[in-house]
Amino acid sequence: MRRRRTMPHLCALLAAALPVMQASPALATQGHGGIEGVYIHQLAHLFFMLSMAILIFRLREERLVAHKGWRYIQYAAFLFILWNIDAFVVHLLDDQLCIVQLSRLNAWQLQVTGPNHFLVRLYYMAKLDHLLCVPALWFLYLGLKHLLAEARRAAPGEKSS
Repeated sequence: MRRRRTMPHLCALLAAALPVMQASPALATQGHGGIEGVYIHQLAHLFFMLSMAILIFRLREERLVAHKGWRYIQYAAFLFILWNIDAFVVHLLDDQLCIVQLSRLNAWQLQVTGPNHFLVRLYYMAKLDHLLCVPALWFLYLGLKHLLAEARRAAPGEKSS
């Protein structure tokens, strides 16, 4: 009968968890070095948006959206366009025009201030960009999954890994 040694496993687990427990707070925003970093970042959003629009145009032109996988990828591209518009507006309000300011009230609360109530609400809602990006990534995953399944059905003789 083999004796289990749990102590080394427990020590290894604690050693791996220790750096995580001592980590400093990770803020969920990315700073850009100087205003030129913001301009390049904004151009990247526009380029990504244009790329997704071209992808949707090509998918529809080639009538690929009749296939489930490509249709899911089209949905992903549309959500990525919306996400890029959203992120562009947030960067514009926050980094370029400096209209909206954030101040930390405590560890769990931030206060958003701006020239009027509409811009504060717009900024707050736009900061929830994960509500567009996560579904876009999910549709991209589903689309690629369906395309892979179709490719495997088309070539049944090949060995899958």
